[in-house]
Amino acid sequence: MPVKIYAPFDTSNFSNKVCFLTGQTLNSEEEKIQVFPQWLMSFYGLEDKPFKLLDESMATYKDIRLPCAAGVNEAFLEPLETEIAEAFNGGYDAIKALDELKLFQWAGKLLYGIIFNEIQAGIRQQYAQGEEFNISQSIIHKFSNLHLMLQSINLPVFFEDFTPYSIFLFKVDNNEQEFGYRDEINTLTLALRIKDFGLIICFQDNGANKQYHKETFEKISEQTLHPIQFEEFSGRVFYSAYLFNRLPEYNLLPVGEELFIEAMPLRGMSSKPLFDHWQNKIYGQVLENFWKNWGFLLLEIIKNPEEPVSFLFDADGNAINAASIALPR
Repeated sequence: MPVKIYAPFDTSNFSNKVCFLTGQTLNSEEEKIQVFPQWLMSFYGLEDKPFKLLDESMATYKDIRLPCAAGVNEAFLEPLETEIAEAFNGGYDAIKALDELKLFQWAGKLLYGIIFNEIQAGIRQQYAQGEEFNISQSIIHKFSNLHLMLQSINLPVFFEDFTPYSIFLFKVDNNEQEFGYRDEINTLTLALRIKDFGLIICFQDNGANKQYHKETFEKISEQTLHPIQFEEFSGRVFYSAYLFNRLPEYNLLPVGEELFIEAMPLRGMSSKPLFDHWQNKIYGQVLENFWKNWGFLLLEIIKNPEEPVSFLFDADGNAINAASIALPR
């Protein structure tokens, strides 16, 4: 029997009455899971901390939840959560040893959970204004493909000779008490800096950002970074994800009871480069945001517009040792 894929964006079904992953009807609207897992919230005391949604409304971390069938959670999500929690507890080395697909699935579920809550908030806001919920087709395309790929958690769904993501993992000399998280749902990009590591994932680029930053990543991937260095690299990736100008397309190939996803070539019919032109002023604005903890202002960052301030590389392009950086962690 062919795999039956659930496609909530086809019907705009973001109800709390159906499971987010399978679409099956729930027994109760209270049948939900936490988007930020309990083990993570407990470790950093996040439960009652504020979480700002795109419509400017405030929730708490524990308020961000997803409708999920108890059987689906028990059979598929809880085992994944347990494996990830154990790896996170083991720190950088355990994360590095983990199957990248598991990281993609876990972080993708988290990001999709935020997207789901943002969509619900958007529907409520526009309904209150007497308007129909409206979202751009390109965003629907991205979100829909992310949801499709998340079904590799619970169904025999496989990626045919490609990875739909770019993952960057670093060892970072973090403050143990700090929970560093940020996302950009329009570009499907997420960064997490906790314990002794930092993780960045671009979810829908077919590895393009990994290739774009290949040279830089290879120079610094084996060294322990100062948090400001990790944030600098995160800023580079978040900005390049914004510059990425393709909407990846996929073919779905059912084979017996399995479904294979095949990526169409990113270049397609266009001779245009995959990334738009890098502009240091805009990159400087991104860095200003990423470096808020250290109080750097845009004018300082782009004092020399041709060479924005960097804590990753010196003027000769050599990697800077984290131990030489005299800034708080």
